Amino acid sequence: MQDNPFSLGLDKNAANYTPLSPLSFLERTAQVYPQRTSLIHGDTHYTWQQTYERCRRMASALARRGVGAGDTVATMLPNIPAMYEAHFGVPMAGAVLNTLNTRLDAEAIAFMLRHGAAKVLLTDREFSATVEQALALLDGPRPLVIDVDDALHDGGKFLGEIEYEAFLREGDPQFAWCLPTDEWDAIALNYTSGTTGNPKGVVYHHRGAYLNATSNIVGWGMPPHATYLWTLPMFHCNGWCFPWTMAANAGTSVCLRKIDARQIFALIRAHRVTHFCAAPIVLGMLISAPEDVRSGLAHKVSAMVAGAAPPAAIIEGMERLGFSLTHVYGLTETYGPASVCAKHDSWEDLPLAERAALNSRQGVRSHMQEAITVLDPATMQPVPWDGETMGEIMFRGNLVMKGYLKNPAATEEAFADGWFHTGDLAVVQPDGYVKIKDRSKDIIISGGENISSLEVEEVLYRHPDVMVAAVVAKPDDKWGEVPCAFIELRPGAQPTAEELIKHCRSMLAHFKVPKDIVFCSLPKTSTGKIQKFALRQRMNSASAIQ
Repeated sequence: MQDNPFSLGLDKNAANYTPLSPLSFLERTAQVYPQRTSLIHGDTHYTWQQTYERCRRMASALARRGVGAGDTVATMLPNIPAMYEAHFGVPMAGAVLNTLNTRLDAEAIAFMLRHGAAKVLLTDREFSATVEQALALLDGPRPLVIDVDDALHDGGKFLGEIEYEAFLREGDPQFAWCLPTDEWDAIALNYTSGTTGNPKGVVYHHRGAYLNATSNIVGWGMPPHATYLWTLPMFHCNGWCFPWTMAANAGTSVCLRKIDARQIFALIRAHRVTHFCAAPIVLGMLISAPEDVRSGLAHKVSAMVAGAAPPAAIIEGMERLGFSLTHVYGLTETYGPASVCAKHDSWEDLPLAERAALNSRQGVRSHMQEAITVLDPATMQPVPWDGETMGEIMFRGNLVMKGYLKNPAATEEAFADGWFHTGDLAVVQPDGYVKIKDRSKDIIISGGENISSLEVEEVLYRHPDVMVAAVVAKPDDKWGEVPCAFIELRPGAQPTAEELIKHCRSMLAHFKVPKDIVFCSLPKTSTGKIQKFALRQRMNSASAIQ
């Protein structure tokens, strides 16, 4: 067999190959746009040159403390400059960034610090009570604790050896950091919000972070120098890779410590915010805000939504407010968004309700992902594009994690047959767009019939008094299980359970209609996802008592 002439003498070398890393975005932007504003936090404004210097100081200070390749630096921080800077300063030192979920309890935080072997912990005073308990639970070496004293927060106490700004002063603003020698090297560690047992540690690599940061720009059509509001926690999938996206975009990040509708609208107006990301529940808060809070927006704002499948009613509501909504889908294991509901010009001529229904789908693969598909998990064969046959959503490509830290069995199971198994059930519609139907554990089987909890929730969201809805299975002696709806009402609304059931009956087959309506404040994660496992536990406990 003749040798391939194109394989000889054309090897990778320093002139034609560099490992992909999002760290290069910051270096370029600081060189090209040194005086453009990088971050706004209250009255504090940083330029890209200043942000680059602060990140290099962090890397240098970490290196002087012996932090390097294979080490983990954890953060317990809200969306403030220190959190943004950690996304560059930590990997510049060769270490791995572990952004901790600030809503978790001390036991969960202690597990993550122990499992990830954190050598350093950056923590905000707001979380000092939880962090203090978590540190007390550690039975091995404690990390170096660095306190972040944010001027926009009062209360809490210092726990560490040094304050963040003093720590940065230890570092060299001209620190000679290096790109990874291998783009497969880990850049971040994110823990899944496990509902049973311990959470799994999802490992990201530099290549995937680089590609998803770029994919965010291309898929969203972000113009250069966008102004991005941090309504999405940076601890969640590294803010869907948007810390790195904003460096590539040479844009401006507007920090936000906590979700508050009044403050969100105020910041959008004050800084002419062009883009933000959020879970559906956050969009619901914006839609439900008083008129005086919502009024006065005089420019176009683009919102990206993911998390739980957004009801069409949420999409309709945001469009009525004048927001341009892009729906994406992904998981912690896919660096956040890995598919997008790519819009078509022809959709703009459709009635709002039809357009919202199309935009609420999970869509097609994002630009930097190789594939999204829906397969029968038993046969691993694709389901027909009929919008009816259900299978499991699976991903393949560069936007899939390296694997689960110290958990080869879970990694092997997740990657069985060469696909990442999401556990989400979906159909493929005739145009090739994926439409999620439910999590496999959320499907309700009543009298042998499958009921999609998302389908029932879609109908409930169309009632004007419903702000948040969650449907779970309730044990039933006759049918095995039946739908039960938990409802969080809009302020001032007082519908009866009978009224909501009647509303559902007008739009659903009767066996899909909730048999019970419970009015309450729904349990949610810090990213706005409803904790259905807690509602299922409540149902099972009530059944056991009866």
